[in-house]
Amino acid sequence: MNRLTSLRTLLRQNGLDGVIIPHGDEFLGEYTPACAQRLAWISGFTGSAGTAIVLADKAAVFSDGRYITQMDQQVDGACWERVHGGQVPPATWLATNAHPGATIGYDPRIMSAAELEPYLQHSQLCLTPTPHNLVDALWFDRPALPAGPAFIHPLHHAGESSASKRSRIAHDLRTLGQDAAVLSDSASIAWLLNIRGADIPCTPVVLAFAILHADASVDLIIQPDKIPADVLAWLGADVRIHAPPALEQVLATLGRRTVGVDPASNAVWFTQALSHHSATVVPTPDPCLLPKACKNAVEQQGMRAAHLRDGVALCRFLHWMDTYATTTTELDAARQLAAFRREAPEYVEDSFTAISGAGPNGAVIHYSVTEQSNRAINPDEVYLIDSGGQYPDGTTDVTRTLWTGPGTPPAALKAAFTRVLKGNLRLGHARFPADQGPCAGCAGTLRPVAGRAGF
Repeated sequence: MNRLTSLRTLLRQNGLDGVIIPHGDEFLGEYTPACAQRLAWISGFTGSAGTAIVLADKAAVFSDGRYITQMDQQVDGACWERVHGGQVPPATWLATNAHPGATIGYDPRIMSAAELEPYLQHSQLCLTPTPHNLVDALWFDRPALPAGPAFIHPLHHAGESSASKRSRIAHDLRTLGQDAAVLSDSASIAWLLNIRGADIPCTPVVLAFAILHADASVDLIIQPDKIPADVLAWLGADVRIHAPPALEQVLATLGRRTVGVDPASNAVWFTQALSHHSATVVPTPDPCLLPKACKNAVEQQGMRAAHLRDGVALCRFLHWMDTYATTTTELDAARQLAAFRREAPEYVEDSFTAISGAGPNGAVIHYSVTEQSNRAINPDEVYLIDSGGQYPDGTTDVTRTLWTGPGTPPAALKAAFTRVLKGNLRLGHARFPADQGPCAGCAGTLRPVAGRAGF
């Protein structure tokens, strides 16, 4: 409550009637470093998707269906409304609850144009960019920025040099009539430059911005001390390093040029800054997205190798569950699977925090077991384990659903599981038009443990 009160005081001092606080950081990723978890700091909500809106007399936190239970557990209902954003979008709630003509602040460095657009559709609201982040102004013990260095992603894993990738994408830019493209997606930058890092837990990237030019050169905006000498040599002379304070100066050099900006993966501030410097901004998808998704032969083999060694760990875990399923807990089971993965020399870290849920917890979407929520795995119930590993040559994400036994799964459970399985199998065999594609989730495999017969 004290933080909310302090924020409201700051709103009054800045002539604002409210403020929008998104989950994302300057790089608009799903996962953020500790120093950028503003939504969690102000509201207590730690899910990977969400928004908070604070007005003078009310406040609300929004997320999707995966996190409704988590919001109820983490967000104080006496101070905040907890809203399913799929049923009442944040912009709709704001237009309903703010008075006509209300001035609503937002930080343009952490919101994309796509995020901002729904609010702009409500003409009775006056959206105004704030010169600094209001939460940061109150967050006195804010953690430091990640300081770990970038490191080389070698050619025997990448399968194509950065120079070749940059040349291909630069050709695409020239075809589009663009002089440059802005990149904020750290995964795109890591792929393009064949570098990796550890700025985000479970995700091997360094947080940076990049400007890719039509001549295949790159301006990389990152703290220079995060680029060791070997990485600097690996990047080569065509990749110029700039400290973050120089970002706007770099953008100023694009004045009167045509620049592609992805409205979904770049903060709206880039469009505002480029327009200020008389650049022509063209809304264009991140030019690395499709090439990055089309894996070359080396990457494909790396993915197979990663899944093979990860599969060994998973098979060992399933055998372990045959013996210990009903004598362990959600937390211990997740730790045991991680221990099996760590035995592979190539293992780096988990690819996300394991979802290890037994009984009713297995039905909580994106459930995250803690010491407080940890539950014993009981006989004759469903246990879900959704986990993955990071390896230099690939990333895994595997879901398995187990029946703990010794009894037989109830008919209703078998019927529900079988319908989901059939749906995934049919989706996997469906043929889509060339310009479309499926959106499939992870399909688990239900199997008995403790040697019981399957079905």
